[in-house]
Amino acid sequence: MQMKKALPILFAVMFFVMVGFGIIIPVLPFYAEEIGASPTQLGLLMAVYSFMQLIFAPMWGRISDRIGRKPVIALGIAGLALSFFLMALSTQLWMLFAARIIGGFLSSANMPTIMAYVADITSEEDRGKGMGIIGAAIGLGFVFGPAIGGVFSKTSLEMPFYVAGISSLITLLLVLFLLKESLSKESRGQHSAKREPLRSALGKPVSLLFFLQLFVSLSLSGLEATFAYFAAEKAGLGAVRLGYIFMIMGLAGALVQGGLVGRLTRKFGEPFVIQLGIFISAIGFGLILFVDDFLTATIFLSVFGIGNGVIRPSVSSLLTKKSKTGYGSATGLLSSFDSLGRIIGPPLGGWLFSIAIGLPFISGIFLSIIAWFIFRFYAAKVKKSQSAAY
Repeated sequence: MQMKKALPILFAVMFFVMVGFGIIIPVLPFYAEEIGASPTQLGLLMAVYSFMQLIFAPMWGRISDRIGRKPVIALGIAGLALSFFLMALSTQLWMLFAARIIGGFLSSANMPTIMAYVADITSEEDRGKGMGIIGAAIGLGFVFGPAIGGVFSKTSLEMPFYVAGISSLITLLLVLFLLKESLSKESRGQHSAKREPLRSALGKPVSLLFFLQLFVSLSLSGLEATFAYFAAEKAGLGAVRLGYIFMIMGLAGALVQGGLVGRLTRKFGEPFVIQLGIFISAIGFGLILFVDDFLTATIFLSVFGIGNGVIRPSVSSLLTKKSKTGYGSATGLLSSFDSLGRIIGPPLGGWLFSIAIGLPFISGIFLSIIAWFIFRFYAAKVKKSQSAAY
């Protein structure tokens, strides 16, 4: 009963969080340039946000295990709103950096804590469905956010930041007035008493899932950084049509996450779905090399998006089932590895593109293969430990 009531609210919360985040994506480069940022400084501005999430997501996850999910989610969304308003008011580059650092620090609470909330309210059987619904909210937020940002940027470059800030405040009200706490005081005590130390957990087979997510994130962020240049050179596609392509890819991924992940994980289990997602992603990378017009770019990128989209919810679901560190600690560390991939991926993809335009996508195939081998190694270690237990 709690799942049926809470999941729609969590979907709305995560959707609005990602809409706010997406609103500023198309505007931030031009806004920073207007303030005086060089291309290198712009790259650092983008990276510092992911770096803060890399450092602090595990901390917020652990805190949510101790004090409950709702206050941590509320703090994260309030921090996101604050960072958007600070960016809108920035007149110098250091102010923009300060806003991004504050936003990265506080908003790194959102993803792991919401994922931990889902784990709290779902049975193991429905865990994949719950994670998939949150994944769909993230995907849809990224679809609509940039489009909204583009519309409001016609008024002024500051306006999208104000809109994102207001959107975040509305989301905060949703959390404060509609979202119930998922952890009772007794549960928080049990989390603290029974939780396995994180350092010890990293030596267990489940830790391999973090490294799997790292390689998946590396391949995705490398594609995101270079696909626009690749499609422009191979098929002559401009910014508007590329926007449509990414929108269609996002919708396809969101539909699969929201409607299919739960059914597949319930019927076949997370291990099957994770491997299927990696396999489809690798096929998508290979197909992208043959892009030659708008239609092929849309279809091939969507194939990749569907494969990639089912991996993260399934990994999150499996991780919360197997980890003994507390749901928040586990999802926080997963978010940290995801952020590390997003820091390394874009410059790596750009460097590979400078050598040969198809190299980022060829490397994506190899990264997918590595991720698959990591999962097979994880499965073998789990099987061995289970055999030893008997």
